[in-house]
Amino acid sequence: MSSARSGIALSHALAILAMLIISTIFSVGDEIANSMPASVLMALRFGLAGLMFAPYALWRYGVRGLAVKGLWRYGILSVLSTVFFWSMFEGLKYTDSLNTSAISTTIPGFTALYAAILMRERLGRYRLAALLLGMAGTLWVVFRGDPERLLALELNKGDALFFAGCISMGLYAALIPKLHRGEPVPVMSFWITVMVAGMFLAIANTDMAEIAWGEVTTGVWGAVFWLAVGPTILTFFLIQSTSLKIGPTRVQSYSYLIPAFVLVLDWLMGRGLPTAMTLPGIVIVLFATLVIQRGVIVEGGAR
Repeated sequence: MSSARSGIALSHALAILAMLIISTIFSVGDEIANSMPASVLMALRFGLAGLMFAPYALWRYGVRGLAVKGLWRYGILSVLSTVFFWSMFEGLKYTDSLNTSAISTTIPGFTALYAAILMRERLGRYRLAALLLGMAGTLWVVFRGDPERLLALELNKGDALFFAGCISMGLYAALIPKLHRGEPVPVMSFWITVMVAGMFLAIANTDMAEIAWGEVTTGVWGAVFWLAVGPTILTFFLIQSTSLKIGPTRVQSYSYLIPAFVLVLDWLMGRGLPTAMTLPGIVIVLFATLVIQRGVIVEGGAR
């Protein structure tokens, strides 16, 4: 029994680690967003991730295992993913990492809405409460606790762009169960990574030829490498393994921790802390994590 509990505790810790790694997208992305067009940055990130993922996929499944019929299904998911990541890095040119990380917590809400429409999935009261809390915390952070800004809907261009991207990612998450045909998850992830890289290459087009590659700093290359390895590949394996142990709902609920992680990362990177009026929003978002974890236990199982 003690070893089983230790395994579950480790899975929770690894799930939190995965969200910490994912949170670096916002802080690191904010640093390099203006270094080159968003499409070029994402083409480099996903292209590099695809090249590193390919040896594992070939070793694990072979050429035949990767020859999946109906790649159009992955194409749909890739388009939605491309919209999300382009809007994130384009949006970071006009807003900051804390805002985007807070806005990203709306994704579970959009996913739940799409799931209710597409699969008639019912929400438990705890999950619904967590989604509403997460949305409230997000609004608090984005509008810096100012009711007048909220009533006036003073969203900057970057916030609005990324909000649209989160709508796209919510549909992506909801469509995965409908478009999955039983193939191994790594195979699905490999093809989506490759297709997203291809789409960003097509979008970048002549922009790549106009970049003075010799002037790209080591810091930018290091950031792109980290985005390919950490938030793209490493978190895939962390989320996959922990979802099998404690269930995807519990794992994804930890995404509400991301704004708090970004807050700490920004501070460590010398950006200082936000205004005191912003902090209650972070606390509300953190409370949403506790609510949904409680809900998984009360409303019936980790899965």
